[in-house]
Amino acid sequence: MSPDKIRNVAIIAHIDHGKTTLLDGLLKQSAVFGAHQAIPDRVMDSYDQERERGITIFAKHSAVQFGEYKINIIDTPGHADFSGEVERVLDMVNSVLLLVDAREGPMPQTRYVLSQALKRGLKPIVIINKIDRPHADPDRVLNETFDLFVELSANEEQLDFPYIYASGLSGYACKTLDDPRENLAPLMQLIVDAVPAPSGSFDEPFAVQVATAPYDEYLGRGACGRIVNGRVKKGSMVTHVNRAGEEKTMRLTRIKGYFGIQQVDIEEAGAGDIVNLYGVPEVLIGDTLCDPENVVQFPVLKVEEPTISVDFTVNSGPLSGQDGKHVTMNKIRDRLLKEKKANITLRIEEVPDVQDVMRVSGRGELHLAVLIEAMRREGYEFCISKPKVITKTIDGSLCEALEKVYLEVPEENSGAVIDALAKRKGEMQSFDTNEHKITRMEFLMPTRGLMGFRNDFLTMTRGEGLLTNIFEDFVPWKGEVPKRKNGVMISMYQGRVTPYSAYSLQDRGILFVTGNDDTYEGMIVGEHCRDNDIPVNITREKQQTNVRTAGRDENIILTPARKLTLEQSIDYIEKDELVEITPKNIRLRKIYLKENDRKRASKNS
Repeated sequence: MSPDKIRNVAIIAHIDHGKTTLLDGLLKQSAVFGAHQAIPDRVMDSYDQERERGITIFAKHSAVQFGEYKINIIDTPGHADFSGEVERVLDMVNSVLLLVDAREGPMPQTRYVLSQALKRGLKPIVIINKIDRPHADPDRVLNETFDLFVELSANEEQLDFPYIYASGLSGYACKTLDDPRENLAPLMQLIVDAVPAPSGSFDEPFAVQVATAPYDEYLGRGACGRIVNGRVKKGSMVTHVNRAGEEKTMRLTRIKGYFGIQQVDIEEAGAGDIVNLYGVPEVLIGDTLCDPENVVQFPVLKVEEPTISVDFTVNSGPLSGQDGKHVTMNKIRDRLLKEKKANITLRIEEVPDVQDVMRVSGRGELHLAVLIEAMRREGYEFCISKPKVITKTIDGSLCEALEKVYLEVPEENSGAVIDALAKRKGEMQSFDTNEHKITRMEFLMPTRGLMGFRNDFLTMTRGEGLLTNIFEDFVPWKGEVPKRKNGVMISMYQGRVTPYSAYSLQDRGILFVTGNDDTYEGMIVGEHCRDNDIPVNITREKQQTNVRTAGRDENIILTPARKLTLEQSIDYIEKDELVEITPKNIRLRKIYLKENDRKRASKNS
């Protein structure tokens, strides 16, 4: 298609503002599905973890036809931990659709992606979604959105943004609140009218920069990007220019475009379109594919640097190898190096002078947890260290990552939250309580201060609080941050947990294990009620005797164990502890157990 008949847009929104549901409506009304085809809800969330977590993790492509126009729509993640996915795709589009909830208004996760779009000179289209919900206030939300644009230093043209009202769930859009509410055609027409056509010409030599690298089981690794100039045909020779400037000429075996969410074979593609090219197996994100007679190289894609890192090591515990298929360091290293080629938002490297350790750096615990969970489901076993904050030396001083933290808590819990954040080097920036007695706060605090805080935060707010953080900048080291308040209970022996011993230990803290769970020496089996660690014998059986008593055995009733999720486990551990990851289990353990602790525990038992 001619570039003037193509529109390329990305859609951005805060978590749970209806982005994926609106895309479902666009796809259904664009007739990209067959008449008898089963259409699942949240069709764009194709990755299993996305459906389970209810968030978008990877940027995904789709295309719909509206009259004689083709509209390429890229679904982007809403969580700041996956903002690296967004940074790559913004260079492929000419505008963004900013989706805002008609009741909640602009939320923190929107800020980062929107600021990146404004810096690139894109003029967003604002969609005020969920206008049919109770307590919706579209006029207030529109004003708040304008204020957000001003706060993010938008220019005059960007401040004059087009907007539209919609309900993704009901499947309609309208320019004014009084217009008929029939379908999403007004939104499609607004995209055609307001989004600039992509630049580029068919007459120029072919060139494209790779933004994502999808993998096909039969075709191998592909190169996805927007064609900047020229045309390309199936079977054409192209020159692959990598980041180092090395050139290699190869033949394209397949070209695939998008129809709905499906990739379809096409014979030829031209400037302005977003396509997948196959036949260059060593292509990486950021590389250039171009005409062999006119070799060019685009500037390297810039992605924000990671802020935390964890170390991957072999699972050396007594229970290793019982669940997983891949337990050796060679297998773990190969899997991580494979991830490194396809995911430039993660920094994966070997640790100098340390054998059998791979270091993975990312934007946050959730960013790392997605990779860890994926490897776990693929049958890998390994151990994870406590996340470490990445530091820099700037102008001779040690600097650390600073986060902007947004919180929503019930008014009665705000005092405890403020006190806890102040102890963790947090500095309050704003404070406001609305008519529903919900307090909104904004803090600046080091990334170290957030580690281990989320569990405490949920306890303080009885699960009713919301916490969002976005990387702000690197600032001078803020000093010591309080560690975890409570110590842990450490198993002395290997064996199975007995209800008798678990019952006797309930008064000492909160158990992470229950009756008949496997345990071993050095494994963390619970949280101590005090600030020190204690070794315990949680495998002890009740002694059987032939002496009868006047009474009877007390009834053993165990308090339900606290089962930590993967993210909670990574957040919970301290420097001398590890998280043991297997396909079926998540365990915590001490790196070592002192000899005098063994002796004291043996004496106490």
